[in-house]
Amino acid sequence: MKDRVFTLKEVAEILKVSERTIFRYIHGGKLKATKIGNWRIREEDLDEFLSPDTNKRTKNKK
Repeated sequence: MKDRVFTLKEVAEILKVSERTIFRYIHGGKLKATKIGNWRIREEDLDEFLSPDTNKRTKNKK
């Protein structure tokens, strides 16, 4: 079965932030996404972004 794919707007609604914020996460490398006409975010990538370990990995990269 294929992963669910969300639009930028759907992810913004899920996270209760603006679409611009999601766009910044994508361009900042914090959230993986693919541009197929419009931006698409796989459920797996959103789960990884929301994972408690994500923040730790980001801090260690600096």
